Amino acid sequence: MIDTQQLPDIWLTTQLKKVVNWSRRNSLWPMPFATACCGIELMATASSRYDLARFGAEAMRFSPRQSDLMIVAGRVAIKMMPVLQHIYQQMTEPKWVISMGACASTGGVFDAYATVQGIDQFMPVDVYVPGCPPRPETLIEGIMAIQRIIENDGMPPKGQRRPLQIAIEPSYKPSPQPIPLTIGGQPA
Repeated sequence: MIDTQQLPDIWLTTQLKKVVNWSRRNSLWPMPFATACCGIELMATASSRYDLARFGAEAMRFSPRQSDLMIVAGRVAIKMMPVLQHIYQQMTEPKWVISMGACASTGGVFDAYATVQGIDQFMPVDVYVPGCPPRPETLIEGIMAIQRIIENDGMPPKGQRRPLQIAIEPSYKPSPQPIPLTIGGQPA
């Protein structure tokens, strides 16, 4: 046992697991899979106003072999799902998935045969970011939730990983409608 009081001031002691989790948390490399309006909000999150670089996730990688965080933003068609699954399988371990927006999480307003009604039917989702489209602050909350899990728990052994399925709660209140809603001339 080393007496830490006897060590010079230039020494630093810690656990290897904590250093690995800290570096993994602060160097997420997102793989964006963005369609429609959620893709625009994803791009806004990386802009200077919201500055995703503060969280170490500014290096968007369009190569799955260089990514460890997939952000599925927007609606996913049935024909796109095999491609999305293939990209997910090519990502390096450990890997996490954020389902951004109502369309990626539940199909949204597109209740049609050609739209996937939630990507969690085809791949494990760790964080659900609600909204149509979700605000950049909500996506940042989702990324911070993944970072907290990485820092505290690390990664379970291969084959024992279960999706986290965390739902982020929006932190803003929508303003009331300026005109009362009527259906057929009757108040709703």
